[in-house]
Amino acid sequence: MARPEQVLLLEPQHELRFRGPFTDVVTTTLKLANPTDRNVCFKVKTTAPRRYCVRPNSGVIDAGTSINVSVMLQPFDYDPNEKSKHKFMVQSLLAPPDMTDTEGVWKDAKPEDLMDSKLRCVFEMPAENEKTHEMESNKISASLSKSESSTLSMKSMASSLDDGEVKKIMEECKRLQTEVQRLREENKQIREDDGLRMRKSTVMSAPHSSPGMRMKEEGLSSRVIALIVLFFVVGVIVGKLAL
Repeated sequence: MARPEQVLLLEPQHELRFRGPFTDVVTTTLKLANPTDRNVCFKVKTTAPRRYCVRPNSGVIDAGTSINVSVMLQPFDYDPNEKSKHKFMVQSLLAPPDMTDTEGVWKDAKPEDLMDSKLRCVFEMPAENEKTHEMESNKISASLSKSESSTLSMKSMASSLDDGEVKKIMEECKRLQTEVQRLREENKQIREDDGLRMRKSTVMSAPHSSPGMRMKEEGLSSRVIALIVLFFVVGVIVGKLAL
């Protein structure tokens, strides 16, 4: 006795296409629609179960509804001679009104109640020129993204400081420059005065006066160094803004 015609509508109807390269999981979608007024049980089977992950691979489709089945081809070394060996079959049967156990329905089903549709697998490898074009497109996209990111970063830095703040920074630089120059002259004068006093002082008084003078000189030197460093940092910031 011939099996009844498949009641489910399959999309695609005859073949599942997978586009390489197959170095990663490749997924295609199989749509199963139930146009009848009864629930339909289904199963999706393949001749290469280790190569595919099917979700869901079985279940029940309510009357007048549809589901999408994800067929995921696992990574493998492509062999053109193997493409004709992979096939899928969608098996279905009308669910009884009082169904409570899906697996029990399949076990009790008669061969004449089962319906099936077969699909073949088609593997598509991109042409070499398409690969080259895709690689070049990816490089151009990456360069554009990097350029746009750099531009946005510079604009963000520039917009974070208005003209008034820039003017304040410039004035602060000038003030620091004047202060550094003044401290240099003061430090130079102290060294000269200290030298004169040390030459005029006696041997007994030298040990008592020298430490105090050295502490004062070191304090002034530290202030000069700190101001020079601060002036340099502010100068770098202003330089970047000017660019």
